[in-house]
Amino acid sequence: MDFGLVLQADPPASELIRLMRTAEGLGFTHGWTFDSTILWQEPYVIYSRILAETTTMRIGPMVTNPTTRDWTVTASLFATLNDMYGDRTICGMGRGDSAVRVPGGRPATLARLGEAMRVIRELAEGREVELHGTRVRIPWVKEGSRLPVLMAGYGPRALELVGQSADGFILQLADPYLTEYMVKAVRASAERAGRDPDALTVVVAAPAYVCDDDPAALAHARDQCRWFGGMVGNHVADLVARYGEHSSAVPDELTDYIKDRHGYDYAHHGRADNPDTTFVPDEIVDRFCLIGSVDTHVQRLMELRELGVDQFAMYAMHDAREEAITAYGERIIPQFA
Repeated sequence: MDFGLVLQADPPASELIRLMRTAEGLGFTHGWTFDSTILWQEPYVIYSRILAETTTMRIGPMVTNPTTRDWTVTASLFATLNDMYGDRTICGMGRGDSAVRVPGGRPATLARLGEAMRVIRELAEGREVELHGTRVRIPWVKEGSRLPVLMAGYGPRALELVGQSADGFILQLADPYLTEYMVKAVRASAERAGRDPDALTVVVAAPAYVCDDDPAALAHARDQCRWFGGMVGNHVADLVARYGEHSSAVPDELTDYIKDRHGYDYAHHGRADNPDTTFVPDEIVDRFCLIGSVDTHVQRLMELRELGVDQFAMYAMHDAREEAITAYGERIIPQFA
């Protein structure tokens, strides 16, 4: 199993770069950031510095979207970084949440997302595509250059698209039941599309807080990670709006907890002090996140690995960020070498 580190592009960028460099030294193979250019700094500028100060770590957004940038710009950004540093970038994509909603937009359709993934991958890898009736190719891309494009999603149509079109699946929660359910759906879709289901990379991303397994420590850890249930709840609310409550299309284990959700202020998005996540119960924090002792983390990670997860990407947005990175590097990652 590989391990990734997910950070927000908060200023100063030098701190993000330092943490990624530290993480690589501790055995993390992937570095991810949010891509929401109103709330955080522009990630691609920072990626260049991270790549320059690391040697093997793969870098990319978790996740970008088809709306913020022209697809040719996104493809050229990745192709340029790959040309400068070797094929060390990876592209996570979704329909768009804060990146498009904060400036007043709406998430892209799945059809647009699927086309964007195809165009960006083809251009970044040096192949020709048709755009607006014009044949387009980036002529300076080196032959054999590679950009894996992974897709994030939860609903049945999104999981179908992952299996049909993406190089991998990003699942932003660490609940074993839902992981098994969604990985099976993605792999079944790939098989229906005539693709090798085992060739898809599966990334589970969630907050990880390492602490003692005593009630006080666990209560504090839950409060530090409760924001994650609110972030996931934005996507779950979209699913409920589309499919209704208790729909056979979406498991109740994913949707039931948002019944007391009332609005969401993106000013606190991804923050431990988010006041709009009080509706998230402790049970969801425990299911969606990894909280507790090293042994507790290892047990959950082993369960996820058995379900076909190739990478655990740790969200480090809480008051014990460096402690969690160090605990993973020194005590957890070596057990999965």
